[in-house]
Amino acid sequence: MTRLRTLPDPDHLPALDPAYAYQRPAAGLGADQPAPRILLLYGSLRTRSYSRLAVEEAARLLRYFGAETRIFDPSDLPLPDQVAGDDHPAVQELRALSMWSEGQVWCSPERHGQITGVMKAQIDHLPLNMGGMRPTQGRTLAVMQVSGGSQSFNAVNTLRLLGRWMRMMTIPNQSSVAKAYEEFDEAGRMKPSSYYDRIVDVMEELLRFTVLMRPHAAQLVDRYSERREQQRPVDANNDLATRAIRG
Repeated sequence: MTRLRTLPDPDHLPALDPAYAYQRPAAGLGADQPAPRILLLYGSLRTRSYSRLAVEEAARLLRYFGAETRIFDPSDLPLPDQVAGDDHPAVQELRALSMWSEGQVWCSPERHGQITGVMKAQIDHLPLNMGGMRPTQGRTLAVMQVSGGSQSFNAVNTLRLLGRWMRMMTIPNQSSVAKAYEEFDEAGRMKPSSYYDRIVDVMEELLRFTVLMRPHAAQLVDRYSERREQQRPVDANNDLATRAIRG
């Protein structure tokens, strides 16, 4: 059993005007091949989940921009600490997908002024360190939210805080879709609007930062405290600053 959602109409972008869209928005910033790997998480289990629909629109755009995307379905994910040792296939799959990713998109509904429990549970299942591997650290992150009422930024603000806590490089831009029930048609596709255009902006920016950081991700999370704890001294022959001082 896989918990990857199948993306409907993956190449159909009726709200996008291709005359104004770069197909390779990260061109010139670094190597954009192989395709950047982006994991997308959403925060509602409703049959018509607007956070899922927004994530699907984001995934289509990312594919158009040359990325490889995977959307995790959290419908059978247990609560944190509900299963002893986190020994549940949904938890293991989520962690494996996070390890696979180079960047992520998190989209939550705003409920009672905050992110949903479904969204928080997914993040809580991602440890900072897992057997010497880091499921989130050094990865890029784009945050989005959908609201039933007027535009708000409570959910994206919380997602930013969580992204920082998970030591992810959260990009500056973000998306907040107000009155989401008015922004999608009966088929679940987002209508042309300034909200849709902002999602395009955010996905362009996510691809750029992901490609820009690609060759530096490991160095950006290399820490003194961990080197000391692991008794892993710096190799002076590979330390560019030391070599420069020596002349």
